[in-house]
Amino acid sequence: MKATDVVMTPIHKEGHTYIAIFFAVSILLYYMFAPFLGWVGIILTAWCIYFFRDPNRVIPEEEGVLVSPADGTVCAVLDAVPPAELGMGDAPRKRISIFLSVFNVHVNRVPAAGKITALAYVPGKYLNAAALEASEENERQLIRMTTEDGHDIAYAQVAGLVARRILCDLKEGDEVARGDRFGLIRFGSRTDIYLDEGLEATVAVGQTMIGGETIIARRS
Repeated sequence: MKATDVVMTPIHKEGHTYIAIFFAVSILLYYMFAPFLGWVGIILTAWCIYFFRDPNRVIPEEEGVLVSPADGTVCAVLDAVPPAELGMGDAPRKRISIFLSVFNVHVNRVPAAGKITALAYVPGKYLNAAALEASEENERQLIRMTTEDGHDIAYAQVAGLVARRILCDLKEGDEVARGDRFGLIRFGSRTDIYLDEGLEATVAVGQTMIGGETIIARRS
């Protein structure tokens, strides 16, 4: 960790343009319309900086564990069939869903070391990301991977009520490490993770997740 990280949290590169726009509009409002509106804009600019923060994380080194792909609150732990687009069969798997509010860190992280084996983008609706049907009906980016210890898992970036863009930097064939940053969702969203047989969920509904740090599952 750099010494400067203690004082200032890094900002994701995706946020630079938005922060500049928010700030420019704030100045325009202040001088062209009313100081009050300008100060409102400054507050929104501060929120924009906060939204795009990209803090460093301490990745667990324990073998046989998966970490949370996102910050947020666990909104569901249930059995569900993985996305058909990834070709993982019709057998239900344990699915853990994490809801991200507009105040959570939105940088997503790879849950385990391994190799990306498939990707699929699915256009869709923008329902409340906390709703169960969001996993099947909302816009989403789907990722399948084989972990370094041979588990076949999947995870998904799911757009929410106000989210309008999903960013994913992964490509099929990529070799990834646990906790690697792989994308971001703007603004407010959800992530799902589908476990393989032999992996046991270690979290419960209502639990707060820290992306890249919280252990979400481990070998049973």
